[in-house]
Amino acid sequence: MLRRLYPHPYLSLFLVLTWFLLVNQWKIGSLVMAVILATIIPLITAPYWQHRPKLNSLPALLSYVVLVVWDVILANIQVAKIVLFMPRDRIQSAWVRVPIELKSPEAIALLAGTITMTPGTVTADMSACGRVLLIHSLHAPDPDAIRDDIKSRYETRLKRIFE
Repeated sequence: MLRRLYPHPYLSLFLVLTWFLLVNQWKIGSLVMAVILATIIPLITAPYWQHRPKLNSLPALLSYVVLVVWDVILANIQVAKIVLFMPRDRIQSAWVRVPIELKSPEAIALLAGTITMTPGTVTADMSACGRVLLIHSLHAPDPDAIRDDIKSRYETRLKRIFE
């Protein structure tokens, strides 16, 4: 019964938390609206989610979120230093090809989103076979190091979470 009403409980929980962050009020009306949205949105989108994403470790997902938030903070500082203090002719932008071993579409989307959220990098494209991401980096004196960092820092964690 509960599973039928909330086909994606993590999405429902996420929607409730997001709603409270958006309205910035802890009132009963906000709770009612959050519960309505957390019920209706997953029910409407459930037909489009044929396979429920499998999470192997919720604590690993939470630690991944903390890691990404920390990396975003550090990347903001690094990008500010590059933009404000580095001479334009010393900035070495580069396109980096990152081969991925992830199989889950949710994990691949999360990896691409993580890269794009981190200032100084953006996921620009994905190969037709779905096994290579094309990343643009604002300053990449060593593109191989950026590729290796993405694989070791993010992809390995996502493999533990989703596969």
